[in-house]
Amino acid sequence: MNTPMIVRAIRQYAGKIQTLRNQARTERFLNSLPADIRKDIGWPDRFGEHGLFR
Repeated sequence: MNTPMIVRAIRQYAGKIQTLRNQARTERFLNSLPADIRKDIGWPDRFGEHGLFR
């Protein structure tokens, strides 16, 4: 494995980690909204029992 391939693999992994963190942050934010607002936007019923990202 040469250096550019290692760098690319690290960047891809870091990108996946950042995506997971962003998804978790969004889900926490949506879960923190008042129940009536969550109901109005269909959270989490619209996306299944596990929320949007699972």
